[in-house]
Amino acid sequence: MEQWAGFGITFKTIFRKTFTQGYPQKGKEKVTMPRFHGRHQLNRWPDGLEKCVGCELCAWACPADAIYVEGADNTEDDRYSPGERFGHVYQINYLRCIFCGLCIEACPTRALTMTNEFKISDDTRLKMIYEKQDLLAPLLPGMEQPPHPRRLGDTEQAYFLGLPDTGTPDTRTGSTSGAAK
Repeated sequence: MEQWAGFGITFKTIFRKTFTQGYPQKGKEKVTMPRFHGRHQLNRWPDGLEKCVGCELCAWACPADAIYVEGADNTEDDRYSPGERFGHVYQINYLRCIFCGLCIEACPTRALTMTNEFKISDDTRLKMIYEKQDLLAPLLPGMEQPPHPRRLGDTEQAYFLGLPDTGTPDTRTGSTSGAAK
């Protein structure tokens, strides 16, 4: 009689509709929680320069060895970040990534964050290695594509507090861009 109990469970659930039936054509998009760990993003300063300084701390913190960073020096003519260095090569191998978030905790400049995007599958292994241009945040209105000189202030303190020439905090993103609270 016990062997028929298993068949009973099978027949009870075999005709039940699953949430994946008809995906992605039918149904509502799955809503993720605000702190969901999805695809990574390399953020920018309000003038368009990259926040990544090429320190490689995210690569050191990654337990799956999924991140590769190669830093390079900025020059006055060729400036990609406001500091001395920038991330020249930045790669994340999503076949290795376990989405633990240790890389974003290790980042001292909040250059690396995780978005809520979870549809990152592809048909080849090569497409699963995201390069720097795939990870960079899009340019918002008022931002300029690097390389260019710093635009948010004459001094480093003014720049990193996000103070433009007017002396008021930059409010385009709804925050004070890193100012102490």
